[in-house]
Amino acid sequence: DGRDLTLSIDGKIQSLAYSTLKAAVEENRAKAGALVAIDVRTGEILALANYPSFNPNNRAKLTGAQLRNRAITDLFEPGSTLKPFTVALALEQGRVTAKSVVSAGNDSLRIARYTIHDPHPEKGAINVAQVIQKSSNVGAAKLALSLPREDLWDLFSRAGFGAAPQLGFPGEAIGKLRPAASWRPVEQATMSYGHGI
Repeated sequence: DGRDLTLSIDGKIQSLAYSTLKAAVEENRAKAGALVAIDVRTGEILALANYPSFNPNNRAKLTGAQLRNRAITDLFEPGSTLKPFTVALALEQGRVTAKSVVSAGNDSLRIARYTIHDPHPEKGAINVAQVIQKSSNVGAAKLALSLPREDLWDLFSRAGFGAAPQLGFPGEAIGKLRPAASWRPVEQATMSYGHGI
């Protein structure tokens, strides 16, 4: 009461985000979707959209799915956005350079009974920089397996994975980052490219 609140939401970006998200959900026949646009320089939220949603001017026939802020309450595997974290740690520890060869290309990585593939395998060898450029699951996994799992856990934890975002919204989901001691090699490999976290 009595305090000003200034939003960083940009009305034009918000409108575009919502219409784009709605079209993507319908085109892909998805159950729902969420979109967050962030100013990378300031961290300000420029748009936050959920679909399905509702018109606050017409609250008739509302459902829980329409009211839920999925960007805040739902858990998502971060996917390939974790590859730069894995690469950064390997570089920081001096285990590789940007030009170090990581993968022979067109290969896969077998761990126990699991096989990791790249969605778009490359012909020929790829280096550390190309792990990110080509979004190589195999390359990221090989890098992760060369690192102590405790160091990966520490990096993920310091980056906020496994913690609530502390934005002050009700129902904020707490991420899942299991203790490093419980990781099997395949989990260490898959977390390097954002699965299982």
